[in-house]
Amino acid sequence: MSFDRLSAAEQGRSGRNYNNNQPPARSSIAGGSYTDDPDFTRLYQSLTTKLFKLNGNNQRLSGEISHLGTRRDTPRVRERVHELIEESRDLFKSVGEGVKKIQTWDEDVTPTQKYHQQKLSRDFTTSLTEFQSLQRTALEKQKASVSVLQSALPATSPSHQPQVLSSSHGSQQQLLLQEQELARLAPQDEVDFQEALILEREEEIRNIEQGVGDLNVLFQQVAQIVNEQGETLDTIVNNVENVRDDTRGADRELRSAARYQKNARSKACCLLLILVVILTVVLLAVFLG
Repeated sequence: MSFDRLSAAEQGRSGRNYNNNQPPARSSIAGGSYTDDPDFTRLYQSLTTKLFKLNGNNQRLSGEISHLGTRRDTPRVRERVHELIEESRDLFKSVGEGVKKIQTWDEDVTPTQKYHQQKLSRDFTTSLTEFQSLQRTALEKQKASVSVLQSALPATSPSHQPQVLSSSHGSQQQLLLQEQELARLAPQDEVDFQEALILEREEEIRNIEQGVGDLNVLFQQVAQIVNEQGETLDTIVNNVENVRDDTRGADRELRSAARYQKNARSKACCLLLILVVILTVVLLAVFLG
């Protein structure tokens, strides 16, 4: 029993020491402020996780779309394609709003955060472009499938003709008429099924077209924000280049002034030396005169 108490006490002390030695959640700088923004970091990590899932959805969607129009095309395949498109579309809208928010972050961003902004917008654009391409491929295959179904339908569906039975006809003729009636009803059921299938796929086509249009608007909004930031960065770069050129010009002027000053100092020394020599000669001439 005493051994258990001793072990528990040691574990408690080690746990307290570990907690006391843990680094702070955010690194601090002089003056008590912090170098990073936890809200920015949390939003960036959340968007990165969602983009990773979207890239996985794109890979799965590409595999399912490749089955459309082939022997492996089944209602289950089309259902998975529809579910992946709907899920990815909603997720892209959510990520797009987050990207717009992080690109227009109110507070001053650090160089690391600026890199995260650029990386996030680049990854989002790449993933969305791939998804839009997959949607267009699915749209083309859906339209081709509808065209095939429409061409397979008969020009006019068989119509029911009224039958007039005379009293002289026997049971054999009645049986023959019933078989003819069943033969007409079977193709009609098939036609109805094909028409319902066409309507369903036309509805899927409209949904995909609407989704492509909505995401195009989102893509343009994000691209506009990135372009505006690019113009701001270009202005900053131009100002930096102008300052660099002005600094180089000032350095050249200072070097030139230093050379002129050095030359003037050398000339002054030469003139002073000449004056000393002349004065010496004059004094010698006076004393020796």
